[in-house]
Amino acid sequence: MTSVKKQTQVRLEEDVLAAGKAAAAARRLDFNKYVERLIIEDTTGARAAGMAAAQRFIDEHGAFLDDLEAQFDAPYADPQPGAAA
Repeated sequence: MTSVKKQTQVRLEEDVLAAGKAAAAARRLDFNKYVERLIIEDTTGARAAGMAAAQRFIDEHGAFLDDLEAQFDAPYADPQPGAAA
């Protein structure tokens, strides 16, 4: 099955284009594929579903994660007496 792609032109502010290209590169995608994915995720509800799942996770486990982070940070919170700064 062959997919026919249509070409379009999008005008973006220079900093928006640079941020988009950097985001695409970070995901190892070319810019066109990155934009295509953003549109698909936005129009199919996939992004909203993922964000809702992330929010549920934070709601259910956020206090535990905050406590865990505090435990990991505790040794670095106060310098030990006599320790070099």
